[in-house]
Amino acid sequence: MSAARDDILGGIRRALRRGPLPADKTAELVERVVAHRRNLVPARAAALDRAGRVDLFVTMAEEVQTTVARVSSEADIAAEVARYLAAENLPAELVAAPDPSLDAIPWDTRPLLHIRRGRAAAEDAVSLTPCLAAVAETGTLMLASGVGTPTTLNFLPDTHIVVLHAGQVVASYEDGWDLIRARAGLSSNPPPPPPSPPPLAGEGRVGAKWGLATRGPCRAR
Repeated sequence: MSAARDDILGGIRRALRRGPLPADKTAELVERVVAHRRNLVPARAAALDRAGRVDLFVTMAEEVQTTVARVSSEADIAAEVARYLAAENLPAELVAAPDPSLDAIPWDTRPLLHIRRGRAAAEDAVSLTPCLAAVAETGTLMLASGVGTPTTLNFLPDTHIVVLHAGQVVASYEDGWDLIRARAGLSSNPPPPPPSPPPLAGEGRVGAKWGLATRGPCRAR
């Protein structure tokens, strides 16, 4: 444990007027973390098939100013991005995550669209990232942070375009946490929380769909 974290937790203990937890309570908390017990999962989303989860996600996302556009394949993403930027009178340029999951998008079919791969900078108006998962119950995107998906892409540009495949839509947060643990190979340690803002304004793509959704930008597609 870091000294800074010790200081923070020590301050909390002093405010609560108690010392370190007794051994039995510490063991109980450690066991709870290791077990990853699932919280209550609303039946509304859990009972749905894949198509139903996608429809519920879109409904929930649209309730918070999200827009959605469907495409039939990954080959159509570049055209939809170009169409959206033109419709919103945005510049024909964007910064995209250097994640391999975006490599197959045929940007060469849109030669007037300028794409840069990497982190977002203050001057970038539009970003594009993949998505780890989407939660149908709440219309929330789960965006992992890493070398291929810099967090700056999620928050700096005013417009955030998110590529989300229909198969990535899960029923609940618990399903999303399971994906994060599996992705990180975690079994006995809690996963670091990813950026998972509920849609506020914007658009994002659901596999064959886009839905505006993320907290930092003014728009997300």
